[in-house]
Parts: sequence; structure tokens; C-alpha cells
Amino acid sequence: MRPILIRGIVVAILVGTILTLINQFERVIALETLNWWKMGLSYLVPFCVSVFSALAVKPE
Repeated sequence: MRPILIRGIVVAILVGTILTLINQFERVIALETLNWWKMGLSYLVPFCVSVFSALAVKPE
């Protein structure tokens, strides 16, 4: 279970950062206040998808 969570965290950091930059690029560049709700979801969704897909795979 631990390797799945670590992989999920790594995926969330990578994909979440890319999604945050895509969705809030103007705010990041202008050093304005970010929309924390959107930013949180940008990290949470890839984490959940990664962990769920890893748990859904059944070893043969």
C-alpha cells in the first residue's frame, strides 16, 4: 500500500503543478492571489485517479 501512496503523491505533485500552471498562469506570473480551491483540486484529482487505478488492478 505504501508504494501506491508514494506513487500517487509523486503523480499528484507533477500533474497538479502542470494543471495549476495551465489554469492559473496569469495569476502565477502576476504574483496575484491564487484560487486555492482550484489549486487544491488540481492536486487532489490526479492523486485520487492514480491511487484508484493502482488499487483497481488485480494481480493475476
